[in-house]
Amino acid sequence: MSSGTASSGRAVRLFDAHCHLQDHRIFRVAPKLIRTALDSGVLRFAVNGVSEKDWKLVKEMGDHYPSVIPCFGLHPWYVSERSPNWLKSMREFFNATPSAAVGEVGLDKGSRGKEINFLEQVDVFRQQLELAKELERPVSIHCVRAYGDLLEIMQSAGPFPAGVILHSYLGSAEMVPGLAKLGAYFSFSGYLMSLKSQKAKKMLKLVPADRILLESDAPDALPKSNLGTLQWVEGDDSVPQELRNHGENTIPNANLPSDNEHHATDASTFPKETLNHPVNIHCVLKYVASLLEMPEEEVAELSYRNTMRLFSYPGSKVCGEG
Repeated sequence: MSSGTASSGRAVRLFDAHCHLQDHRIFRVAPKLIRTALDSGVLRFAVNGVSEKDWKLVKEMGDHYPSVIPCFGLHPWYVSERSPNWLKSMREFFNATPSAAVGEVGLDKGSRGKEINFLEQVDVFRQQLELAKELERPVSIHCVRAYGDLLEIMQSAGPFPAGVILHSYLGSAEMVPGLAKLGAYFSFSGYLMSLKSQKAKKMLKLVPADRILLESDAPDALPKSNLGTLQWVEGDDSVPQELRNHGENTIPNANLPSDNEHHATDASTFPKETLNHPVNIHCVLKYVASLLEMPEEEVAELSYRNTMRLFSYPGSKVCGEG
């Protein structure tokens, strides 16, 4: 299967609903990553800022690349680093960038998030939700081990007619109906493969068809897919040399050395810091389609149309397009 086609052989088009192409780990090769992804059928990228330090770069990428939808947000990991004028500064970026959405924002009680005062996280999160509602833009939300808190806050602040993207959703199936009622879209990345397949399938089956999105979350969330279906970021030293020698090209399994010291056939044993190429959203598509028991091209088109609709607010780059 080539990266731009479904297993049926038909070409697909995809919209990467959440990624970080401005990330310092991949920014130097971003032009090549974008070009390769575009060639594979990934037509648009929602590039999410995470702190005041990268909003300017996100704006510049949005100005330079027609395919990039810029998003400005203060991620919970960087709440303690915010300046006194962070919200004023964010508003100025939105005033100067009519095409921008809100993100990445959120709540985190995970291993890294628990180091950040949760009450501060909630305060910053609420302010950004209110800004998204005021601007009538979708907002991309990070949530780790805080879905109960998220639902409570969304219930008090919602509903969200412009839409909420629950990026890399790994919440329970039981949470889906309540979140969907408030305007949530559910975006799936390679992290979905970390759930037990039966749990993932149960949850996916409850997501309304018009709320399914796909994302790469590049440079994070490398799918635990067969090595022959993945693409690698040029210069990533965490990738075994025999794979790195092939650069960005996908490699048929038959070409993998049989005496590979890693003895790996998929990426599940790779280091956490291994970088994810945005083209690997095709692996996410394949996995989601298999769990939904639907043709890949149908899931691709469904998610593409959902994401286009979500990002078709006034001033958006995709407003009026099909």
